[in-house]
Amino acid sequence: MFLSTRRLVTALLGAASCISIKPAAAFTNPIRRPGGSDPQMTYSGGYYYLLSTTWKDVEIARATTIEGLKTAERKVVYSSTVSTRSSNVWAPETHYIDGAWYIYFTAGNANNLDGQNLHVLKGGASAWDDYTYVAQLTNEWSIDGTVVRFNGWGNYLAYSCFHGVTYQSLCMQKLGDDSTSLQGSIGVISQPTEAWEQSGTPVNEGPAALYISGKTYITYSANYCWTPEYCLATLEWDGATDPTLAAAWTKSNGCVFSGGVNGHYGTGHNSFVRSPDDTQTWNVYHATSNSAGACDDSRYTMVQVLGTSSDGSPDFGTPVAFSYDSAEPSS
Repeated sequence: MFLSTRRLVTALLGAASCISIKPAAAFTNPIRRPGGSDPQMTYSGGYYYLLSTTWKDVEIARATTIEGLKTAERKVVYSSTVSTRSSNVWAPETHYIDGAWYIYFTAGNANNLDGQNLHVLKGGASAWDDYTYVAQLTNEWSIDGTVVRFNGWGNYLAYSCFHGVTYQSLCMQKLGDDSTSLQGSIGVISQPTEAWEQSGTPVNEGPAALYISGKTYITYSANYCWTPEYCLATLEWDGATDPTLAAAWTKSNGCVFSGGVNGHYGTGHNSFVRSPDDTQTWNVYHATSNSAGACDDSRYTMVQVLGTSSDGSPDFGTPVAFSYDSAEPSS
């Protein structure tokens, strides 16, 4: 059959109008559902790495795109039959320090949550290499360990604790030169003393380091996770004072990132990943569709770009809809 040029163009345009054109390289949320709680993502050597857990092990997945993480292979890098660290495995994170990758995670016993402590694995030169269990880092209840780097001070471990305080707070301790031990005194740098941190029960947990506009921040999760008010807040370091001292930190005036938007609730326990070209910071967090909040495996992983306010401070925006097409991080 022969069509005139005009009729052919008209037919092609009509067909194109029925097609939803999307960005060539894009992803939609959620990235992991279920099993997307306490997400930590990093980028290295052309791959995005996503840490997760079944609460019995530590798993790592990798892909060249964020969209690819949805179907990526999950490799188990830790499981144990040792009773003191075989259960309630939470919040694994991988960090590259002095030529090797380390995974810091929480684990305890199967009977209750009273034995939760921080542990560390050591890997190789690639985040995909095998990991070996090295040590238990803490000897009192502690969860959600993350590495924070301070110019002039070195590397520290921030985590959630009850060290000498009534309510679950944030602690800071110097990381040893071997990156598999802690040294010096434990400092409590934040307590849930504000009314907006006390929904359900007063809680500070899930710290994550953020370096932006020449400043060092720690984001953390405030409120009890079985409430919809579970949210992100920030601490800003003054740049000069011993980071284990509460006086070195200024707390945000309320939550900086909250749910109740686009069907997401309990938006918390996040991490940050830089784009391949190092021009963007992306916020990786979990949320739940349960309007009452949730601490269980129904939580899912979300990823969205972080903005910057006119004064250089981070602008988290609001949780994006599942239908939002986000371009992959710039490369």
